[in-house]
Amino acid sequence: MGEFVLLNGVRTYYEIRGEPSAEPLVLLHGGLATASTWDAEAGPLSERYRVLVPERRGHGHTPDIEGPITFDLMANDTIAFLREVVGGPAHLVGWSDGGIVGLTVAIAEPHLVRSLVAIGTTFHHDGELVPASEWGMAPDGPEMAWLRGLYAEASPDGAEHWPVVFAKIMRLWAEEPTFTVEDVARIQAPVLVMVGDDDGIRLDHTAAFYEALPHGQLAVVPAASHALPLEKHDEVTRLILSFLSGGEPKTLMPARRATAHEVDQADQADQADQGTSR
Repeated sequence: MGEFVLLNGVRTYYEIRGEPSAEPLVLLHGGLATASTWDAEAGPLSERYRVLVPERRGHGHTPDIEGPITFDLMANDTIAFLREVVGGPAHLVGWSDGGIVGLTVAIAEPHLVRSLVAIGTTFHHDGELVPASEWGMAPDGPEMAWLRGLYAEASPDGAEHWPVVFAKIMRLWAEEPTFTVEDVARIQAPVLVMVGDDDGIRLDHTAAFYEALPHGQLAVVPAASHALPLEKHDEVTRLILSFLSGGEPKTLMPARRATAHEVDQADQADQADQGTSR
């Protein structure tokens, strides 16, 4: 069973698993999806972390309200969730729109983000292989059947409100996000960029995202699409846990991380010299 909390005027639904004393980890679902899409990962992750799964405005059990749905609004709701429910900073794991929300939070309120895993995430809407304006999706189309069913099952607004939320999200996908690599480069928290090798995001966009990050890691999962957390949930869970427990990468032959590696070696040498002089 889930719980509700009022955030920025929105009666927001969320679920919690794991020990209350464990480090908090917040799972952020994809666009038009629900908390249930994280079920396969939430169980194993809750063995080590306090896992919280909120549903954003207009998604799942959380009602829609008047006006557009934007990434800034959803990020502000998430910031309020971190402050009022989590009680402080947390690890954020976001899929698709959830990853963009996590990215937005990491840029706006960096002190609230211990780390970020961004799965199937763009930092600018032009990173899509095919622009959202050309997708030709319809609210009653067969390609929307699964998401439409999730909405009808959970939404307090009723199945008849689906076309309204659908239109808001189509607008969102066509126009947002609009971050630059310079914006991404401001993030000092560790970030794992994860993508399927057959995702709808351009691989050069994913590479630009990763290379802009001061403390980034990259995972391209083979034989996987944009539905990566659903298709490869065991692999996704393993990669998340490895990232969260691994600390700063230490590799034998650093290339992109060579400068940081050299600085670290110099710091160690200085510390050794200071110890000898004493």
